[in-house]
Amino acid sequence: MTEDLTKLKCEDLPKGSPALTPGEIEAYSRQLADGWQATGDRLSRRFAVKGYPAAHMLANAAAFLAEREGHHPDICFGWGWCEVTWWTHTVGGLSINDFICAAKLDALVTG
Repeated sequence: MTEDLTKLKCEDLPKGSPALTPGEIEAYSRQLADGWQATGDRLSRRFAVKGYPAAHMLANAAAFLAEREGHHPDICFGWGWCEVTWWTHTVGGLSINDFICAAKLDALVTG
């Protein structure tokens, strides 16, 4: 699990595909920026930004990334913050797609 997640593309995972194991989640989590939390079947991060326009821009960037990857998170934002939560409905938990998107969002933010 040393592949660069930002170089990978999300793949369609049919219903019933296996979710990641706790060991896989831990390994992929080490490749993400600080702030991401894998809790239960969700991977989320609350970004601190300067003001409402920056929060809106980050939400739009996450939405653009989601459309490009075909993998869509929950996105909430307000003045000074934007929270993005990934999970994979078809596996009933976390998949590599969640970590690919989180890594790509990190790259956009720190880019």
